[in-house]
Amino acid sequence: MDAQGRGRDEGIDPADQWVLNPDTGDYELRLTPSSGRSSAASGSSDTRTSGSRRRPGPSAPPPGDRASVPGQRGGRRGAEGGRGGRDESGRGSREESRKAGGRAAPPAQGRRKVKQKKSGKKKALVWTGGVLAFLLVGTGTAGYLVYQHFNGNITSVSTDGAGTGGFSKDRAINVLVIGTDKRTGKGNEGYGDAGSVGHADTNILFHVSKDRTNATALSIPRDLITDIPNCPTQLADGTEKDIPGTAGGRFNTSLGQSERTPSCTMRTVTELTGIKVDHFMVADFNAVKSLTTAVDGVDVCLAKDIDDKDSHLKLSKGEHTLQGEQALAFLRTRHSVGFGSDLSRIEIQQQFLGSLMRKLKSNDTLTSPTKMWSLAEAATKALTVDDKIADINQLRKLGMELASVDPKNITFTTVPVLDNPNDKATVILDESKAPQVFSMMREDVSFTAVEKQEKAAAKAAADAKLKGDMADPADVRVDVFNGGAPAGSAQNALDWLQNEKGVLKSTNKANAPEDVKKTQLVYAPNQADQARRLADLMGLSASALKPTETDAGDMDPMVLTLGPDFKTAGSPLSAPQKAPEDIQRVEADKAVCAK
Repeated sequence: MDAQGRGRDEGIDPADQWVLNPDTGDYELRLTPSSGRSSAASGSSDTRTSGSRRRPGPSAPPPGDRASVPGQRGGRRGAEGGRGGRDESGRGSREESRKAGGRAAPPAQGRRKVKQKKSGKKKALVWTGGVLAFLLVGTGTAGYLVYQHFNGNITSVSTDGAGTGGFSKDRAINVLVIGTDKRTGKGNEGYGDAGSVGHADTNILFHVSKDRTNATALSIPRDLITDIPNCPTQLADGTEKDIPGTAGGRFNTSLGQSERTPSCTMRTVTELTGIKVDHFMVADFNAVKSLTTAVDGVDVCLAKDIDDKDSHLKLSKGEHTLQGEQALAFLRTRHSVGFGSDLSRIEIQQQFLGSLMRKLKSNDTLTSPTKMWSLAEAATKALTVDDKIADINQLRKLGMELASVDPKNITFTTVPVLDNPNDKATVILDESKAPQVFSMMREDVSFTAVEKQEKAAAKAAADAKLKGDMADPADVRVDVFNGGAPAGSAQNALDWLQNEKGVLKSTNKANAPEDVKKTQLVYAPNQADQARRLADLMGLSASALKPTETDAGDMDPMVLTLGPDFKTAGSPLSAPQKAPEDIQRVEADKAVCAK
């Protein structure tokens, strides 16, 4: 229920009643526009400016409680300041406050004025057409009275077990954002294909690093040929159905087609990249229009005039601020930019989203209660999320995890692809580059030059030099097991080690007693030089090396267990520390003009 529904004048904007608390730097809901902290917190009669009584709403908090963000000190401080009588610090009584017109008395002479602190909680990461805009709800305006209101707006769909089960503070976060081309909603019939059930038209896998210093937004082309796996699915009527997979289909058919839901798109992403997704969010055409309007438009730059008959976008060269229908048209434009393909459209979408991030990080947005309210209202109504985050509190927690990433350390990139030689309308993976990109994301390697990671890499290089030499390949003794790798991997690795690298003291031990999550090498302290050599040959990361506590005998072998990350011998298992130079990429802090 909004502020008008609780008995306020129709002319009062609910967002205007969020007031900045100078003690905490956070916004708090003031039920009485003219009252100060003491009267708002004391539970005194709630009156209109004209003096008439307001009816308390059913979702109002208990008397004496302030509708502030849970856990913030401002609510408690305000409540204490509102008690009658004079406290030990010499603060004025409620009567003095009343005589002052309901406003808090000015600081006593000589008392130092408290400088407002900027709250990092109000800075939340928002991307892809504003899809994560509602994360801002928890960082500046989520209070007791709005909880039920926004919660009632949220639409959710089951993950069907396709995700991790939820994000965590102690690891990287992966969120899949899906833009569907379903034509429902006013004014959307004109885009053609009016009867479409909706495809996975725009797809961005957003990876936020474990230490929250950087993020990568990976666009997955809708026309990419890939395998769609079998998808156990809960249908809209609650029934369960196992939807069979499709070999060599377009990525965009992972949603909508054959009754597939977003959970099937999650499974397809994991199958493609090897990255387990935590959550998904789905936006349709209406979401783009309402969210861009809520922020008063997004700035874009054009390097040439655009007149696209399919998207209906007609703009002159130069800078423009787009919202609503124009913003949607911009995001759907492809024939008038770049090479006229969907890959060109992905590039201008990334430029648009980078601009949106800068807009949402600006003070113009963060310090405006009206915009914050409008964003939350528009986003919670327009978006569909998975059932694990179908709650404002969960969304708030997720927003806080994403809040610290600086736009300069957010990289937009696209899955490296090649034209499909058998069908020019589709693309296939570029096997020489795509595995490197996927590996970097899996291993949490930044695509930007983050200072902390540069120092860590330099330290690791220095440590490696101090640890001594590596053994000769002929002196490396190792048993090779298959612990979840493709069938035949142990023999494949053995042949490569013996014939290509001279590791003759190696043995195929077939299947491991139990599978491992990823390839690992177990060795004794006195085998460290052998372990370093084998890790260097196979491209094993430091996390794959598992030393024991006691030394081994002279004839004892190390144990190499190949996991699901092993594809073929000779392909490095550790992630590269730098992205391929010629892949498409752009940082979110850079303004780029569409060509």
